[in-house]
Amino acid sequence: MLTFLITHNLRSTISVIIVAGACGIAAGTPLAILGAIGRAARNGSIIKGGIYLEALGQLHTVFFDKTGTLTYGLPSVTEIYPAAGISKDQLIEAAASAERNSEHPLGRAVVRYAEQRKLQVSEPESFEYRIGRGVLATMDGESVVVGKRGLLEGLEIVLPEKHYKVGGPEVFVARGGTYLGSILIADEIRPSARPAVKALEKMKIRVVLLTGDSAEVAEDMANQLGIIKFRSDLLPEDKGALIAWQVKKNRTVAMVGDGINDAPALSQANVGVAMGSGTDVARESADVVLIGNDLNKFVETVRIARNCRRIILQNFWGTIIVDTVGIGLAAVGILNPLLATFIHVSSELIFILNSTRLLPSREKVKAKNKARRVELVKSPMGWD
Repeated sequence: MLTFLITHNLRSTISVIIVAGACGIAAGTPLAILGAIGRAARNGSIIKGGIYLEALGQLHTVFFDKTGTLTYGLPSVTEIYPAAGISKDQLIEAAASAERNSEHPLGRAVVRYAEQRKLQVSEPESFEYRIGRGVLATMDGESVVVGKRGLLEGLEIVLPEKHYKVGGPEVFVARGGTYLGSILIADEIRPSARPAVKALEKMKIRVVLLTGDSAEVAEDMANQLGIIKFRSDLLPEDKGALIAWQVKKNRTVAMVGDGINDAPALSQANVGVAMGSGTDVARESADVVLIGNDLNKFVETVRIARNCRRIILQNFWGTIIVDTVGIGLAAVGILNPLLATFIHVSSELIFILNSTRLLPSREKVKAKNKARRVELVKSPMGWD
């Protein structure tokens, strides 16, 4: 209407109306998002919404949990340090009985070790799980405590000075208020962990390791994976508070975890990413779920998200340029309605085709499916 009031030329007005439509953005953006989510799903990452895809394309920092995420989450007992007058079997029996009903990977490792040695693992009379700290149980009327140094010291149980050996977290055991000894537990690092960390840092994304383990364990793990920044001795609420603080600083962050302890941090992050083998609570709290537990799939999902964002911006600025030039030509009478229609439809088609680049070809899908079948055949359990 403004063009008509200025020029009193109906033809120029119609040309402006035709060429000024932003259909390239309206059609291209949803197509790009759907294509990216579909491509990520084929790659093994389930994204629960376009808003999380957008956040993945702007990541500043990725926080990784250690146990079950960067490692397999199947730790094993490596060293046993009984107190004076206590045998290794007595120490393991007390710890395994207290941890019998625990779902924590470290607790399950102690129980498995006891079962392998055919030791007696009794049913505790009571059981209490202190999230991120350890367990408290009752055996034959006596309290049994298994967990971090801080848990036992908080109960005024006297512990010896550290005799720590780097290699995994150390679990302390006490019965009836008396220290029985400690157990060193190690976990195997996922083969995909180091390449994933390296790829993220190459993409200029900061990587931080978060763990409830001691500073020595965290430093050793960080050195093995090439991670510069790490935070240790963290409780679940500490992880959540740290991520919430980063979000308040307007940093787009992702948290990758697998356990119930990671749920607070997953919910606080801009994008919570759960391992496929993680707990139900972790998967429900997460915005992205990795099927197959391959961290390289997370890296590829970030690449897909960045590519999606780039294509949307290309469509946006392309539409702005076409509309600006077209409106200018139409307003001065150079562009007629037929040519305006041709420019509008042609540009819209180009932007739509640009968005379809996110859709994988049939050949690529078939090749990936074939590779996945070969991988499953090679895996003894059919999954990582």
